[in-house]
Amino acid sequence: MLLLSLLLAAAADRQVEAALAQAGPGTRIGLVVVDDRGREIVAIRPDERFVPASNTKLFTTALAFATLETAAPDDAGASVRLEGGDVILRGHGDARLSGAADCVTDCLRDLAAAIARETRVVRDVIGDDTYFPDERWPAGMSWNNMAGRYGTAISALTIDDNVVAVTVTPTTPGAPAIATGDGYLALDMEAVTGAAGTDGDLGYARMPGSDRLRVTGTIPAGAPARTLLVGIDDPAHYAAWRLAALLRAAGVRVTGTIAVRHRPIGPGDDPATRGAAPPARPPAPKALARLTPPPLAEDVRATNKVSQNLHADLLLRRVGAVAGTGSVADGQAAMQAMLTRAGVPRWRYDLSDGSGMSSYNRVTPRATVALLRWAATQGWGAAWRETLPVAGVDGTLARRFAGTPLERRLSAKTGTLNAANALAGYLTTAKGRTLTFAAYANDMPEDASATAAIDAALLAVAAGN
Repeated sequence: MLLLSLLLAAAADRQVEAALAQAGPGTRIGLVVVDDRGREIVAIRPDERFVPASNTKLFTTALAFATLETAAPDDAGASVRLEGGDVILRGHGDARLSGAADCVTDCLRDLAAAIARETRVVRDVIGDDTYFPDERWPAGMSWNNMAGRYGTAISALTIDDNVVAVTVTPTTPGAPAIATGDGYLALDMEAVTGAAGTDGDLGYARMPGSDRLRVTGTIPAGAPARTLLVGIDDPAHYAAWRLAALLRAAGVRVTGTIAVRHRPIGPGDDPATRGAAPPARPPAPKALARLTPPPLAEDVRATNKVSQNLHADLLLRRVGAVAGTGSVADGQAAMQAMLTRAGVPRWRYDLSDGSGMSSYNRVTPRATVALLRWAATQGWGAAWRETLPVAGVDGTLARRFAGTPLERRLSAKTGTLNAANALAGYLTTAKGRTLTFAAYANDMPEDASATAAIDAALLAVAAGN
């Protein structure tokens, strides 16, 4: 019996190795799989450090569950007040404030209505995001991501995921296409309408610091309109601009300008520099109205399911505001404390952001598995696990593993960045065993994908155990 077990294990190992070889030459892969007793079934480069991409969100969202209240209505909603003749719109780290016409909860128009009930004339409309220091992009994020929704600016005052929607509509072949937005960005429209039935290749570019968006490429005649989601540089300014428009629509005259209040980052925002707890925040002025978003668990679920970068980076700052100033450094200190409790040695990770957009991030497969196994023992572990995408069902795994033995039997966080793929979570084998795993692939030539190799390896593990 022992000999048979050894032979079966060796065959399974060969299948895993053959699957990973599909990734092609030059690819560096790490894979750790642990059974429910803590025994390592697979350990390939277990202690090498990899770029985790959006697997970083595993760490961030676990930290949020470990630190923040996730089940009760969220207390981070935006507020408005009148200061002299000015309107102050203040953010407190909520990621879900909406200015959409069909908004049901956490709606900017409710704050506008509160102002309209109080006065019919205001001066400036000021967006205040000083609840966090001004750290709008992660260290190590590629600047070319700033123009898109994946790399939009981070702010304590966030609205509509800090993106501007621009709709491009085709006309007749050879004629310019039509672009429409909300007026916040100036549009340089260079895109044209292509022949019906052809492939479109719309593109756009916006230089950092510019309010001009250049739209290029083609969109086929007769094709549905396409919506481009464009990142912005100053979410607090955009939120104030949106509020001013709602005030005007409610009959309030705005006589001043759109302005912002930012808090420059300083030595007091770094716990390693200040050496103690930060000074207490001054009492917040009384708000005229403040929103109460739904429970934070709903936002964490969306963050993990669709891999929402902005929301993850806001979670890191919100954790940093519990015992600090809301800085990234304070969030990192809380992360280190959590991972120490989880038994993860410090050398096994470096995390520069909450989303995984930073190319500075590094983790080992063993560190990730240790986090996953520790989280499963926590009181919040089951609720956190439910936020992960499910194979063949939803989120970023909706199309992966469909029609395979792991459909609905694997829940995990995906990760994709330039020359980096990741997948880590939990799976149930053919024999009903629960395994914890972390798979990383880095350094693929020409930014090739290694997801097929990772998936094949996990299917082999599940079949052999």
